[in-house]
Amino acid sequence: MRNTLSDNPNFASLDRYNAMRFIIIGIISLFTLRLVNLQLWRGSEYKFESEAQAIKKVRVEPFRGNMFDRNGKMMVHNEPSFSVFLTPNDYKQESTPLLASILNVDTSFISQYIKAYQGFSPFSPIKISRDVEFQTIAAIQELTDFLPGVEIGIESKRLYDFDGTMAHMLGYTREISSTELKKMSYYQPGDIIGKNGLEKEYESFLRGREGVELIAVNKYGQKVSDFNTDIKKNLPSNNGFDLHLSIDKDLQTIAEKALEGKRGAVVVIDPRNGEVLVHAVKPDYDPRKFNGKVKAEYYNSLRDDEGKPLLNRAVSSAYPPGSSWKMVIATGALTEGVIDIKTQFTCGGGYNYGNRFFKCMHNHGTMNVVQAIQVSCNSFFYQTALRLGLPKIIEYGQLFGFGQKTGIDLSSESKGNYPDIPTLTKLYKGYVPNGIVLNYGIGQGEILVTPIQMAQYAATLANKGTIYQPHVVKSIFNNLTKQLGPVDYKKKELKLNPDVMEIIHQGMFAVVNIPGGTANHVKIPGIDVCGKTSTAQNPHGQDHGWFICFAPRKNPTIAMAIIIENRGTGGSVAAPIAKELLNAYFFSDSLKSKLKAPKIYLDLKDSAKIITSN
Repeated sequence: MRNTLSDNPNFASLDRYNAMRFIIIGIISLFTLRLVNLQLWRGSEYKFESEAQAIKKVRVEPFRGNMFDRNGKMMVHNEPSFSVFLTPNDYKQESTPLLASILNVDTSFISQYIKAYQGFSPFSPIKISRDVEFQTIAAIQELTDFLPGVEIGIESKRLYDFDGTMAHMLGYTREISSTELKKMSYYQPGDIIGKNGLEKEYESFLRGREGVELIAVNKYGQKVSDFNTDIKKNLPSNNGFDLHLSIDKDLQTIAEKALEGKRGAVVVIDPRNGEVLVHAVKPDYDPRKFNGKVKAEYYNSLRDDEGKPLLNRAVSSAYPPGSSWKMVIATGALTEGVIDIKTQFTCGGGYNYGNRFFKCMHNHGTMNVVQAIQVSCNSFFYQTALRLGLPKIIEYGQLFGFGQKTGIDLSSESKGNYPDIPTLTKLYKGYVPNGIVLNYGIGQGEILVTPIQMAQYAATLANKGTIYQPHVVKSIFNNLTKQLGPVDYKKKELKLNPDVMEIIHQGMFAVVNIPGGTANHVKIPGIDVCGKTSTAQNPHGQDHGWFICFAPRKNPTIAMAIIIENRGTGGSVAAPIAKELLNAYFFSDSLKSKLKAPKIYLDLKDSAKIITSN
């Protein structure tokens, strides 16, 4: 019998009742299946997406690597510093007036800063202020609800633990530019990188590896807690590798003090391996002022200073070598057999060649090559250069590395100027006058050399024919493996005749130790110093003074080159600095006393009385 409404008063019929029941069961089943799908089958996927909304990745910047001198003394390290970051995606433009007032900058500064990085991810924080004070941090924290997307981050800034500057050697760090960002994908806006010196050359070692920390954020993107559900997702940062330098910090300090008030450079090298003990340049700048906030006024004053304090004269400036070049001519002439130890030329105050008289500073009379080096006789080397000939002069200059970069591990090295025969032929329109040969015989003309080249040259003369690549970094400490690894550098054997080099040593020894030598005032009792003075002619002003030397004569351990601009002869301005450094190097008590004294010590105060020409 068919059901009627009286059997089921809530429905018109049983069929309608059953249909409604199936519909409800179906809906419940669909919801159940959907929940199973969300919670079980695709739960991990949606969990990840959910975390992506509530969890924020924060970069953890590592500390840059430290630097130590050759004796293990700390030179450069770090301290924590606070910076203000702004994430464009979370930031609200209406917050700009408030943020500008806290940072004490114009509102346009913030707007321009954001605009400059529009081409980068809006989710990447931009560092808009470095090394902020505590009051700024407190203000931002207090007003955090009104500054969405603005955060305080911890980074590091450089500390320098030594007297002096070492500016051109160490270099400095600054914020990466937008141009650099496009070339180097590792970095993000506001990152700090090395701009020159060791900071730049060893950037990939010093920078370390950034880490990632996951934090929980609220709907405003502000941190509410650390995210510890899956701690393995955090990536710890690794500090940069430490550089162990060849620099002698105390000797470097003495060199910088000796250069005060002058324009020039001092480079000291160990001739046994090419390690740079001193790299001093004046004028320079204080790298401490590039730490944290860098005032534009300070940088602009350096850039516009006529003394060019940003210029690394030791590796970037080139000068005529003058008489210090004469050992190149002597080495070539003795090796090629165009002269020997017994060959003599006469100096009558100069040398007549063609219709021109090429001057010498004195009338030296008749002498051999050792005596000519001792008194720096131009006439002898005019005649020697003519016998050797221009092609061989070019060959031996190139053999010693002139016209080429030394490969020192510092940025902006110049190769100087040492034109070959084709270049000279083109320069002189097909005919190279013979007078060029005479100029090349005494280190003048087109020849230009850098102080680092001259220091390498002095070291090569010292060890009698091995060119070591000059370098400042001896070894690198890997903070991951906890191992100190040496850095490999090149060396080249010139295969020079030992007898020839012994003659060169005799001449350079006589310069310092035999009366009449142009640097006799540099003589140090107990230390056989070999040296050579020179004066580089300067058509734009007063001449430049050079002095190169090495010591001791047997088994030398130190070689150096010193250039002083626009102060006259090398014997009067550069050689006294060399004596100061040699005393400090060989006598530790002198070093200690010099570090306390402001001026040159011992008998150097009388040096000006016995200076000779060239």
